[in-house]
Amino acid sequence: MRPSSSLVRPNLARFLASAAVTAILAAGLGGCQTMSDVTGALTQKSSSAAAPAIPDDPRRAVEVYGERYRANPKDANAALAYGQALRASGQRSQAAAVLEQATIAHPGNKALLAGYGRALADNGNSQAAFDVLSRAHSPDNPDWRILSVQGTVLDKLAKHDEARRYYASALKIAPEEPSVLSNLGLSYMLTRELPDAEATLRRAYGNPRADARVRQNLALVVGLQGRFAEAETIAKGDLPSEEAAANVAYLREMLSRKDPRGGKTVPVAALNRPD
Repeated sequence: MRPSSSLVRPNLARFLASAAVTAILAAGLGGCQTMSDVTGALTQKSSSAAAPAIPDDPRRAVEVYGERYRANPKDANAALAYGQALRASGQRSQAAAVLEQATIAHPGNKALLAGYGRALADNGNSQAAFDVLSRAHSPDNPDWRILSVQGTVLDKLAKHDEARRYYASALKIAPEEPSVLSNLGLSYMLTRELPDAEATLRRAYGNPRADARVRQNLALVVGLQGRFAEAETIAKGDLPSEEAAANVAYLREMLSRKDPRGGKTVPVAALNRPD
C-alpha cells in the first residue's frame, strides 16, 4: 500500500536531505552534469570556526541570528551564524550575499571563507566556490572537511580524477571518515564505476559514525546495479514504518525515471550536504 501524499511529502523532504538525491542525468554521464546542493560534508563550523550552534528550527535560527547580525553587521561570528541559518532554511542567495559582505569586511577570516564557499556551491557557482574554499585553509594546515567540499565541487565540474585526489587527501587526515567515503563513493557512481562506488559506500556504511545519508546513498548505488530488493532493505534501515515507506517509494521513483528523449537515465546523487 502506497503511503498517502500527505505522509510522503514531509518524509521525502527528509529523505532528500539525507539521501541527497536531487537530479537526473542521461546515460553516459557525459556532457553537462547537473547536480544541485553539492556542498560536501563540511559541518556547521570548520575546525577553525567558533560560531554558535544553530537552533533546531531553521526559521527560528534565521530570526535569532538575523537580529544579531543586523545589530552589528561587522561582527564576523554574527555574520557566519546568520549565513549558516539562511542556508539551513533554504535561503541560499541571501546566505551567499551575507557571507560575501562578511568576507569583504574580514578578508582573512578562514571560517567566513569556508562558509562563503559552501554558499557559492549551494548556488551552483562551482568554480567560484572552489576558488574561495582554496583560501579557507592552507597546505600547511589543511582542513579535511574543506578538502571534501572541494572534491564535491570538482565532481560537479566533471573533474572526477582531481576530485578523488582531494578525497584521498581528506582521508589521510581523517582516516575512514564516513562522510568523505560517501562523497568518494558517489564520485565513482558519477562515472558509472558502480562496483567501486558500492565498495566505498559499504566502507562508509560500516562506520558507526555514518549517518542516514550514507545508508541512502548505498541503497541508491545498489539499486542502480539491479539489486532492488536489497536496495529497499538498505533504504528502510531501522526507520519508522511511514518514513521507511516514503524512502522506498522515492528510491523506486528515482530508479525508474527515464530521459524524455527515450534513453535510460541514472539518478545523480548530490554529495553530502552539511547539516
